[in-house]
Amino acid sequence: MSLNMVTLVGRAGRDPEIRYFESGTVKCSLTLAVNRLRRKGEEDKPDWFDLEIWGKTAEIAGEYVKKGSLIGVSGSLAFSRWTDKVTKEAKERPVIKVDRLELLGSRRDGGADSSPDEEDF
Repeated sequence: MSLNMVTLVGRAGRDPEIRYFESGTVKCSLTLAVNRLRRKGEEDKPDWFDLEIWGKTAEIAGEYVKKGSLIGVSGSLAFSRWTDKVTKEAKERPVIKVDRLELLGSRRDGGADSSPDEEDF
């Protein structure tokens, strides 16, 4: 049995970048900062994740998610691979392919314009 499932809750690190393709497909890219539980006295640095969202969910993210919005996502871990044009070196970076997006912020905290559990995509 194999399982590749990721669930994260954090704040958007920047406004989403939306791309529309000639085929009609929509892609949304953004970063997510997730705080990790730290021991007393340790510096509180977030872990950063690159998110990739497609289709209707990407359109919703583009409309409602802003930098600092509290969101929850679930999906799978994948790796984006490419060859550096200058050094010809093979490169890769982890990416979370989002299947589900939850807008967790409220109007009060400047996040998405919905109350918790009101929006679930």
